Amino acid sequence: MTKIEAFILGLIQGLTEFLPISSTGHLYLGRHLFGLDEAGLFLDTMLHIGTLLAVFVFYKEELFYMVRKPLSKLTFLLVVGTIPAVVVGLLFKDYFENISKTGITIGWEFLITGLFLWGADGIKNGYKRMEDITYTDAFVIGTFQAAAIFPAISRSGLTIVGGLIRKLDRETAAYFSFLLSIPAIAGGIVLQSFDLFEGKAENISASALAIGAISSALFGYIAVRWMIRYLQKHSLKAFAVYVWILGLLVLTLQMTGIF
Repeated sequence: MTKIEAFILGLIQGLTEFLPISSTGHLYLGRHLFGLDEAGLFLDTMLHIGTLLAVFVFYKEELFYMVRKPLSKLTFLLVVGTIPAVVVGLLFKDYFENISKTGITIGWEFLITGLFLWGADGIKNGYKRMEDITYTDAFVIGTFQAAAIFPAISRSGLTIVGGLIRKLDRETAAYFSFLLSIPAIAGGIVLQSFDLFEGKAENISASALAIGAISSALFGYIAVRWMIRYLQKHSLKAFAVYVWILGLLVLTLQMTGIF
């Protein structure tokens, strides 16, 4: 893997982790395009560390608050919201890892993501702000997050949809979605680390990995800030159309044997 390829993959990971278009699906396509299908686990771990750093920086005040007050409502909201993904991830870890490696379902998953985004755009803007979020809200949004364990189902997209269904206003739905990504990304890194310690890492240069992680962090931070502001006044339909086009393209390439 060249340094330019590492930078581009970091850009893809950083942007698509927080735009509602599926980072895992895009990263799979990016690796395939560069012929890096075997450069999986170690690279993914470093790129996710980059996006985790991005949300750490963006939510530094909230994180410091939870460190000072670990028994706060915000802490428990994140715990409750993370439970569904933890249960699904642990029970079906091997199954979803196999799906991610083959990429056989990602075309259909892009299409499903688009359906959720298009449908959610018709939901009337809610009234709940961060202080109004209940534990039930957090659990429902977390259940949507658990459904996004499929490779090309967007985690940010589905959690934003879950927030809108629970009457969060659009900005708050995005804000809580990205905050909820912190334990999700961190948990994924921990699980990947176990595999790395078992000797499943790929032989990739340290400089390329560092460039990928830095690129992921930089563009992840940009994406978080931009997306929260974007949702204040704009529609999710543009993202729905994009993933529909991408999904149809992937399915076409798969059926013709090109991909």
